[in-house]
Parts: sequence; structure tokens; C-alpha cells
Amino acid sequence: MQLTDKDRELLALLGENARLPVASLAKKLSLSRTTVQARLERLERAGVITGYGVRLSDEYRSSLVRAHILITIAPKALAQVTASLEKVKAVTALHSVSGTFDLIAIIAAPSISELDSLIDEIGAIAGVERTLSSIILSTRISR
Repeated sequence: MQLTDKDRELLALLGENARLPVASLAKKLSLSRTTVQARLERLERAGVITGYGVRLSDEYRSSLVRAHILITIAPKALAQVTASLEKVKAVTALHSVSGTFDLIAIIAAPSISELDSLIDEIGAIAGVERTLSSIILSTRISR
């Protein structure tokens, strides 16, 4: 699907606040309400927009301890490890990567001790050979 500049602007506005009323979106985009509604429906039908989510406050996010867990997995264990990590609610993202490690999991926990337990839980998953953890101290840019 070919996106226009207005489509990209609309997606950026929704990324900032997915609960903005269509009338507010229309005003910010200098478009009519019906045009914005039609664009939203087209983007949803095309699968560009697959849902709307919650964006956590900076205050709440800063109360969580977050970490990147670099994971090396056994050969042919990707599907099994991915399925196991999907069940760990503290895993907020999982990326396949090139290089020494196979996966990077982003995890968030309310305390260091819970983060430590989560790292142990990930290391104990069948097919995980090695992990390396880096605690996130601060986020400089988030889009």
C-alpha cells in the first residue's frame, strides 16, 4: 500500500495519542472529518493499523527496571524458545538479530530482584544456551 504524506502525519498523531477524536485529527491535519475517517478505515483494511494501544506515562515507565537480554540459542530451537519467551509477560519485545547472539529480549520488572528472577527464568528455557544482560539506565530517545 502506498502511503501519502497525510497518511504518515495521521499515523504520527495516532502514535502520540491513539485516543484523539477524529474531529481533532481532522483539525490538526487540515482535512475534513469524513476524509480522516475514510483514511483510518483504509489504513485499517490494508493492515497498516492493526490496533490501538496504551502508552505508559514516563513516570510509570521510569519506575520499572528494564533490561536488554542478549540470547544465544541452540540450533533449531528458535520456534521453541520464541514460544517460551512469548509466555513471559515481562518480555515487552523480542528481536532476531545477526552477530554473536540470536535474539534480544527487552524485559521490564518492578524491581531488581524480580528482574534477576526473570533473567534466571529466561536462562533456564530449553534451547537457551547463553544470556548476557544490560540494564537500561535511561532512555535518551523514544519514538
